[in-house]
Amino acid sequence: MEDVYKTIEIASEGLFKDKGSRFIGYAFPVFTEDEIKDHILRLKKEHYSARHHCYAWRLGADKERFRANDDGEPSSSAGKPILGQIHSFDLTNILIVVVRYFGGTLLGVSGLINAYRAAAKDAIENARIIEKTVEDIIMVEFGYESMNDVMKIFKDEQLPQLETSFDLNCRIKTSVRLSESQRICGLLKKTEGVVVRIL
Repeated sequence: MEDVYKTIEIASEGLFKDKGSRFIGYAFPVFTEDEIKDHILRLKKEHYSARHHCYAWRLGADKERFRANDDGEPSSSAGKPILGQIHSFDLTNILIVVVRYFGGTLLGVSGLINAYRAAAKDAIENARIIEKTVEDIIMVEFGYESMNDVMKIFKDEQLPQLETSFDLNCRIKTSVRLSESQRICGLLKKTEGVVVRIL
């Protein structure tokens, strides 16, 4: 699996207008389906007079979890074009909601597809796209006699110390890039008295 993925740094907005209808695109960085539900519920409250709240999302570095929702628009005329923009920018851990205020003129299916695609694209283009690495969180446990050896590995490999506790037994929590995880765990396990757990 790739251990690098693209997402957006912070929430952003986009807009598309056609024949009096307004399509407002909202893009959010997300990590869980609960977060997704919260954003959609909040937007439905904020835009309670809007006709439709269509959305698409994709989660995970493997990009295998995704969903599209037309929210009452003709089948595949809204959610799918939004999801299409997520795919074409190769993003994940992202939710895009497009809120539609109806302008009185029907746009037809092709008009809707274009409008939802354009609003989603505008929201993405107004965002800052960033690359993130997938990391394993590792707990390293050892006795004081192994301290120097462990700290040398941490220094040589430039591993972050996320949490430390030096009681009777020493514990350090760190994060390691997925592609390096096995090698680092192997280095640490070679040191006598060291226990390594991937959390």
